[in-house]
Amino acid sequence: MTADTGWRGHAVLQIGVPPLESWIVARTRHYDARFVSDDPRFQHAHITILAPLHRWDEAALTELARSTRPFDFTLNELAVFADGCVYLRPEPEAVFRRLTAAAQAAHPDVVPFGAPTPVPHLTLDRLAADVTLASNRVLLAGMLPARCRAEALELVWYQTGNCHLIRRWAFGQAQDTA
Repeated sequence: MTADTGWRGHAVLQIGVPPLESWIVARTRHYDARFVSDDPRFQHAHITILAPLHRWDEAALTELARSTRPFDFTLNELAVFADGCVYLRPEPEAVFRRLTAAAQAAHPDVVPFGAPTPVPHLTLDRLAADVTLASNRVLLAGMLPARCRAEALELVWYQTGNCHLIRRWAFGQAQDTA
């Protein structure tokens, strides 16, 4: 059992990655099932646009989603950050960087994970004695390349035992879809 650190959680602005949802849920359950959400709208597999958020500008996020057209991307390239985080990088990457820059401009007090220039990615795992790039490739066999379509921005809450969707804004529309 994990000790209670008193962490009160935070929000994440993200784009869901449905093709890898079951894989990410299984890894999350393996490490800490308390982060597996019972909210059916919550997407565990995601690419972070901006986090951590404790307050957010809904008007700015609505406009960001309204001004963004749905787009396709592919996840295929496995890589490792210096801290041992194993991840998939989306291609093309530029639209994710643009969304992060716009969200950060609307929330200048937020120091994003990966500051000063976050790398768009989908977190898979963390290197350990039994976790390598090779082991991840084996586990993901047949799932890559993952061809995806980004259709919305999602604002979700991450907290032990309390992960849920706060709001979802469909790209190219004037109102949210939550």
